[in-house]
Amino acid sequence: MSLDRESALNIAQVLTEALPYIQHFTGKTIVVKFGGNAMVDPVLHESFARDVVLMKLVGMNPVVVHGGGPQIGELLKKLNIHTEFINGMRVTNSETMDVVEMVLGGSVNKEIVSSISRAGGKAIGVTGKDGQLIRARKLTVNRYSPELGASEIVDIGQVGEVDQIDTEVLNVILSSHFIPVIAPIGADRAGNTYNINADLVASKIAQVMRAEKLMLLTNVSGLLDKEGNILTGLSTRQVDSLIEDGTISGGMLPKIGCALDAVKSGVASAHIIDGRVPHAVLLEIFTDMGIGTLITGRSS
Repeated sequence: MSLDRESALNIAQVLTEALPYIQHFTGKTIVVKFGGNAMVDPVLHESFARDVVLMKLVGMNPVVVHGGGPQIGELLKKLNIHTEFINGMRVTNSETMDVVEMVLGGSVNKEIVSSISRAGGKAIGVTGKDGQLIRARKLTVNRYSPELGASEIVDIGQVGEVDQIDTEVLNVILSSHFIPVIAPIGADRAGNTYNINADLVASKIAQVMRAEKLMLLTNVSGLLDKEGNILTGLSTRQVDSLIEDGTISGGMLPKIGCALDAVKSGVASAHIIDGRVPHAVLLEIFTDMGIGTLITGRSS
């Protein structure tokens, strides 16, 4: 069966629209944070894997960093391990850390690698502990205490932040034509293991790898203004203004902070995109309109 004329023209238009982007991004590193609904919906999971494989086949260097909060919560519940959150971060004692490492470094990481393999690509799964990829340090959290009438430092256990990224492991994987799939777990100089926010890890890796793009998949359509419209094509100065006037607030602040840090450190652009849309990564990279919110390194 052959295509009708209208369908053929639509496909041709899509392919020709993608060509200049393929030419521009060939040889460039693009860091993608994979999380949210796209990780737990089988259809979205497989479409993401195909997107990444296509990126690699046309000459780009995708680097995948993944989360796994829902999967961690599900296993903790099955094991009857109590968990709580402070300032949006999971309190992580040694028992919880064992589960985090099992889920992120084991089942979730290997499923992403398998999905990429099923889509015809080649991937290698690692954690930040492998080859000392991610040197971590303990994260300190300040929380307001009504009893004290002031802020206090709260110990949330084995939750960390990035101290240093060693790019040697990533360069070896990329030079071997594999796609790195990274679980956001790191260790400090004493060997203590830490769970690290995946957005933060993706941002830091984009910075040290001098990536062309940082893409953060979310469960929202993008950054919205006060009327609910998607904002895009934003400069760093515009984003700073939106934070100051309260347009960006709450749970979106840390994610936007990671995007800002990346572009202010030399990454050409950062994207907050809706991972609930099939092939969201390809739509953002290969089409003129894009999808979600684009933030560039220009200051005005």
